[in-house]
Amino acid sequence: MFETSSESPAPVRVVTEAIKDYVDRLGAIWIEGEISELNERSGGMAFMRLRDTSVDMSISVMCHKSVLSSVAPLPQNARVVMYAKASWYTKNGSLTLSAREIRQVGIGELMARLEELKTLLASEGLFALDRKVALPLLPKKIGLICGRNTDAEKDVVENAKRRWPSVEFEIREVTVQGAAAVVEVSAALSELEAMVDVDVIIITRGGGSFEDLLPFSDESLVRLAASCETPIVSAIGHEKDSPLLDLVADVRASTPTDAAKKVVPDIAEEIELIKALRDRAKRFVLSRLDLETSRIENLTNRPVLRDPLVMVTSREEIITGLRARVRALSPQATLDRGYSVVQLEDGSIARDAKNLKLGQKLRLRLAAGETNATVTDK
Repeated sequence: MFETSSESPAPVRVVTEAIKDYVDRLGAIWIEGEISELNERSGGMAFMRLRDTSVDMSISVMCHKSVLSSVAPLPQNARVVMYAKASWYTKNGSLTLSAREIRQVGIGELMARLEELKTLLASEGLFALDRKVALPLLPKKIGLICGRNTDAEKDVVENAKRRWPSVEFEIREVTVQGAAAVVEVSAALSELEAMVDVDVIIITRGGGSFEDLLPFSDESLVRLAASCETPIVSAIGHEKDSPLLDLVADVRASTPTDAAKKVVPDIAEEIELIKALRDRAKRFVLSRLDLETSRIENLTNRPVLRDPLVMVTSREEIITGLRARVRALSPQATLDRGYSVVQLEDGSIARDAKNLKLGQKLRLRLAAGETNATVTDK
């Protein structure tokens, strides 16, 4: 490195040559990406751009046509790995990778990587059921991420509005295939997640090949979806397709139409349900009124409520008999028959004449009143 300042700046040639020296010291590396541009020019050289599969970044790559011809004809957005060395061109200050070997990543290898990523994310609990968020009964606004002017968008919107005409959408049309798909879908998802009035987000696209659906198994997109608090419905491809986004989403829909049915209730069904619940409530209330009316009638027909005095009159004879028995056993009844009770001065009853003494004062209790007496003869 060399020191510079505003008074002693480095010329462009010095800077670019220093960069070239640094880059030249770098060894060859293996790098993976998608080929987004491919131009074969005269002179036996081919030029391409290699794009990252998750973010909007790319780098220039050149190679001899013999290197390119060593692999099968590459389809658009082919995913490849290449062995390349970086080269810095001092004249225009550009960095290019010079590919020495190119290999197309086969479906088998992609599936193996996908399975490995699936196992990793599952071990972190990103697919656990207890992380799933329930969908709102009636969302105020639905966020929709879909391709531009696609049947999937029409299916979701038309079916949702048919089921609930007043439903509102916040639609983000993005690229749903190729290298740009992950970047655009992720940006749309982050934008909709930040909207307070969006209650649920649908991510959808039609069917496609295994490679076409790979962006929806991208690790960065799957982790972003897992971090969202807004419920997410995944409707990618057809029933047989199962990208990793399906596993991390709160609800998986088999088709875009199925997504609309899962998110929005059918207004006709809800009206019928309300009617049925209202009829059920009415029958319950009427049944309860009939039951309580019957109970009241049964209570009013009881003798005690029809004639409250029956509780007294029904026991009048018993009370009369008890009164007669009490009177018969009463000492007063004995006195009424002519008997009297002789008491000594201390109030005790005289029971034996032999125990009385001449001149002893006695008290006589008669049927009516009392009098005094004196023992004059034993």
